[in-house]
This record gives sequence, C-alpha cells and structure tokens, in this order.
Amino acid sequence: MGKDRLVGKVAFISGGARGMGASEAQLFIEEGAKVVISDVLDDEGERTAKRLSPDGSSCRFVRHDVTSEEDWRKAIDFTLATFGQLDILVNNAGIFERGTVLDTSLAAYRRTIDINQVGVFLGMAAVAPHMTGRKTGSIINISSVAGLDGTPGFLAYGASKWAVRGMTRGVAKELAPFGVRVNSIHPGIIDTPMLQTFDDVGEGVREMVRTRIPLGYEAEPVHVARLALYLASDDSAYSTGSEFKVDGGWSA
Repeated sequence: MGKDRLVGKVAFISGGARGMGASEAQLFIEEGAKVVISDVLDDEGERTAKRLSPDGSSCRFVRHDVTSEEDWRKAIDFTLATFGQLDILVNNAGIFERGTVLDTSLAAYRRTIDINQVGVFLGMAAVAPHMTGRKTGSIINISSVAGLDGTPGFLAYGASKWAVRGMTRGVAKELAPFGVRVNSIHPGIIDTPMLQTFDDVGEGVREMVRTRIPLGYEAEPVHVARLALYLASDDSAYSTGSEFKVDGGWSA
C-alpha cells in the first residue's frame, strides 16, 4: 500500500484521544492527511496529537463535547482556521454501557443516545454546509454490529447504533447530489478500553464472547482504521449509504 492516499485532504476525528480514533488518525497522517482529533480527554488527546505530529503540522487536538452544538461549531471552525478545509469526518466518539430494559434508567438511556446518536447528527450537520459548498467530502459514521442485530444486555447502546445506521442511509441520499459520501462502519469486538466492559461483568465473560467470533480473536483498532482509510480515500468514490462490517464474522 502506498503512503499517499489522503494527500491534500483534511480529516476531523471525534473521540480521537485513544482507541480506534487515535489509530485512525495515525493511519490517515501516514497516508498524507492533516488531522484534527477531538475528545473530552484533554491530557490523552494532547499526548496523542503530540505523538502523531510533534510540531503540530499534521495533527492538532481540540477539546470537544459531541453532545454540544456549540462545541461542534467551534471544533469545525478551528479545523478550517488551522488547515483551510475539511474533506473527511469520522464520527467515532461513543460510549458503551450495559443495561437491560429492566434496569436501564432514563438518565442512562439518554446519556447513551446523546453521545452515540445525537453526537453523530450534530457532526454531520456541522460539516455538511462546508462539504456541500465544495461539492466533495466523506462522512464515516462508526456504528456497531449492535446496529445490525438485537443486542440483549445493551439496550441503549444497540438503540443508538441502529439510529446511526439509519441516519447514515438517509443523509447519504440527501448529500449525494452534492458529491458528499456517507457510509457506516460496524465494528464487532475490538481490543480498546471499551472492551473492559466485558471484564467488569465477571471472570470468563470476555473469553465466552471471544468464542462467538468465527475468526477466533478480537480485532485491533487498526483493522477499523484501515476500513476508515478506504472510505476516506478516493478508492471508495462510488460507495455511499453503505454498511461495512469489521467483526470477524460475528454477524455473518
């Protein structure tokens, strides 16, 4: 693979301080992009940006609450002021909480919906005017295999990820006439801090979950990043409104 698939492009990645977002940022920069990562984890975000671009020429960090419309406006304005344009949005920020219909509080449900679903809506709304004006752009929404099937024990999470899937399809059709593509990625079990949720349930749960993966192992964040790279690049120029799985066969 070459190292120039994103030369001349600028990306914004929410939830970029660690995990999949940080891996996406690293790969995008290696392929020639300039990247702004955002997060509520200030220290980790600053460290990641410094690690990826010590002089700040290729990566910058901005504190950003994805549930805030004003924060989205400021973050995108910062990106445009810093790098002059915006070609790629990765709506990566999200939370993963356990809870069934019997024990999920309204507050917990709304917290998950606000971050995982409303955050994606606000992100797309924030970048759409710029991208449609330039008649180019790629929006990549990180959903989940939980957005493809029922997910017992993770009610709010599953609901939020189904919503991301639906919004992706609808907005893809809305923005297609302007040359802007919108696709969703549906990760399965990825070795990130989110995976610790299974460890918290009890001993042996993570191993039990692993047995459901046909390939037999959890993915690394870079597996998702490589798919995000494809969708961010011109290699996927004719793909929009599509769903891409990275789940080791979980939902086959």
